[in-house]
Amino acid sequence: MKQVNSLGGQDLREMFVAAAGWLEKSSSEIDALNVFPVPDGDTGTNMLLTMRSLVEEAYRAPDHSAAAVAQAMAKGALLGARGNSGVILSQILRGLAQGLTEKETFTAVELASALQQSAATAYSGLSNPVEGTILTVIKDVAAAVQAQVSGGGDDLVLLMEAAVDAAGESVGNTPNLLQVLREAGVVDAGGQGLYTILEGALRYLRGEVEQMRFRKPQIIVGNVHATKLPEMIAADEDPYGYCTEFLLKGEKIDTDRIKKKLEKKGESLIVVGDEAAVRIHVHTLDPGEVLTYAADRGTMHQVSIRNMDEQHQDYLEMQKEKTPAVNIGIIAVVVGEGLTEVFTSLGASAVVPGGQTMNPSTKDLLQAVERVVSDKIIMLPNNKNIMATANQVQSLTEKTIAVVPTITIPQGVAALLAFDYEVNLETNTQLMQKAASVVKSIEITRAARATQLGGLEIKKKQPIGFLDGDLVAVADSTDDVLDQVLVRLDLGKAEVVTIYGGADIEADEVEQMGSGLREKYPQLQIEVIQGGQPHYDYIVSVE
Repeated sequence: MKQVNSLGGQDLREMFVAAAGWLEKSSSEIDALNVFPVPDGDTGTNMLLTMRSLVEEAYRAPDHSAAAVAQAMAKGALLGARGNSGVILSQILRGLAQGLTEKETFTAVELASALQQSAATAYSGLSNPVEGTILTVIKDVAAAVQAQVSGGGDDLVLLMEAAVDAAGESVGNTPNLLQVLREAGVVDAGGQGLYTILEGALRYLRGEVEQMRFRKPQIIVGNVHATKLPEMIAADEDPYGYCTEFLLKGEKIDTDRIKKKLEKKGESLIVVGDEAAVRIHVHTLDPGEVLTYAADRGTMHQVSIRNMDEQHQDYLEMQKEKTPAVNIGIIAVVVGEGLTEVFTSLGASAVVPGGQTMNPSTKDLLQAVERVVSDKIIMLPNNKNIMATANQVQSLTEKTIAVVPTITIPQGVAALLAFDYEVNLETNTQLMQKAASVVKSIEITRAARATQLGGLEIKKKQPIGFLDGDLVAVADSTDDVLDQVLVRLDLGKAEVVTIYGGADIEADEVEQMGSGLREKYPQLQIEVIQGGQPHYDYIVSVE
């Protein structure tokens, strides 16, 4: 990989554009992690909204210098900050901008120094900094990048790799620093969000923007299991109060004076900004008192008051809904936005990105297992090349793992549909295996090279079709290939045909394919879904 010795403002901006897109892919999963100190809004969503504001302002930078873009990003982050995590993120960006002041471009040494400033600024903005949170993560990142450059490292890609590695380790360690995380068996949501942002920036530097379309961020798993159920975590009878936040604009605003005054009126206080604009966040039992005080010192904008007791109850209900009565979790290996949505909507507890040419590691599967609340897990590999890896996970965890040997996406869907929440693990495994064995799977792709195989003469890039993993058809169009495969089946016994369109196939093409099949086979129920899977133009299920 090419070494990168310096970057300008445009690259800095595009790094964060990529990071925002990467964060968006897992914002809902980060929301689900949020247990500290209560579900204060939605951490993933709040950080995403802050990043979007940051990006929008970055495009308004007066020039393309690193300093100008960094200042614009810091301004955008402050103006658009949402929630505790968003405000802290804005402080991290403010410190970064301060570290890049007057710099046209920046080197690895200069970025490391700027990240030191990020950590210092983030800590200074809080009246009572808590370890085991996003603060700890940025501090550990700053230490790691400083060690990298102290050793003579001058490659920005290697520097960011060190930052991401340190962030991942730090996030994984947060349950050891914060009891509420340890009890819930999750990592800090804000720290996870920062890790995801840094990873997105790194992937941009590596030139992996295209690959990011087909992948999803990793949710870090701590090395502890939940020791309390969500209902038990809610045992504290003291009211949480109201999460109160707003942007205060005025002249010669004294942030230190405001901070000192509001420290007596609530908890989780953050007061950050300058003499013209200050972002205020506080948890208080009396938001009216806070707003009355602030109104005498400027004009308030973006006022948000949220009842944290209601939010916490909503969180507990969400956790209950996610945990079936028989306490069995399902993990599926899937790639493609549409397919991921299908498996999630059908009840998969977790989806691990992977498939053809993109096989997840044993570690990836193990982390998913540990992340799922259930102690009993059913795993759907959905690819023959992932079967062996899936079978290794049992020896690495105390949880009980059952691998249903699905080797195609249609088999995985059929197995998931057969899951019964009212029966035990063994019975479910049998039901799901039976359902997977009945469905017929058709996969249509294009030949990587010219060859002769199974009596078929194949040209490079020519559409080819597989039936349950066996190559059985070749033609000059995907429609003809599908026809050739379908005539091999006894469609008189079939009821439903589901077509999943690939990442390179437009939605209207998939619809046309479905319309054509409806005309040829009016007795069948034809369903069309934009699966978004790579490599395969179409995956077709026949049941």
